[in-house]
Amino acid sequence: MNKRILILKTGNTVNSLLDRGEDFEDWFIKESGRMPAEFIVRSLHEGELLDELNTLAGIIITGSPAYVTDEASWNFVGADYLRMAHELEIPILGVCYGHQLIAWAFQGEVDFHAKGREIGSVPIQLTAAAKEDFLFRELPDDFFVQVSHQQSVKGLPVNAVRLASNVFEPNQAYRLGKCTWGIQFHPEFSAEIIKEYIRERREEIASEGLDAEILLNLVQATPHSVSLLQRFCHLSLS
Repeated sequence: MNKRILILKTGNTVNSLLDRGEDFEDWFIKESGRMPAEFIVRSLHEGELLDELNTLAGIIITGSPAYVTDEASWNFVGADYLRMAHELEIPILGVCYGHQLIAWAFQGEVDFHAKGREIGSVPIQLTAAAKEDFLFRELPDDFFVQVSHQQSVKGLPVNAVRLASNVFEPNQAYRLGKCTWGIQFHPEFSAEIIKEYIRERREEIASEGLDAEILLNLVQATPHSVSLLQRFCHLSLS
């Protein structure tokens, strides 16, 4: 059997989207441009048995409503698994919570952001190092991405290479070693998905001094981050 990409779930999306029968794995597969048969899905947060690493082409770690700092027991299981995959140079892409989980697994620092929540379509800027990186080198110097997070990677692991940042979040993306990446943004989110996140969290957003209507009006498509996801899948499956 051909090796497949493992989508390692660390939680589920917001209720309004779950009610439509949609979740993180569906969007990753759709936006990847690949066939569904090239992926497998396991729920780390539900204690599902994880596949033998030698059967995997790559690993994508999803976002989550959980917080890394809660240090739920499954985080330790996931961290051990990811450290072994990294040692074997299996391509890994951590997204949002996954980005933070990788950093935590490799002794980086994760905590709540001092400025609170970042949500919506936001611009990011690439570092000079990104021009030498397989996933980022063909992207423009700055482009928009979809974000929804309260916690951040406040300190990168030793030897991590910072690849992208913005005014709000200095560690929007990094790479460890040859083929382990963390990205704080969601390449699988469409404009409509991030709008639904803003609507779902309208009350919390208002209580934090943010304006949901302004955020909704600023939402735009983010094709460059989609191309990054597709490039990762091509690397893993080639």
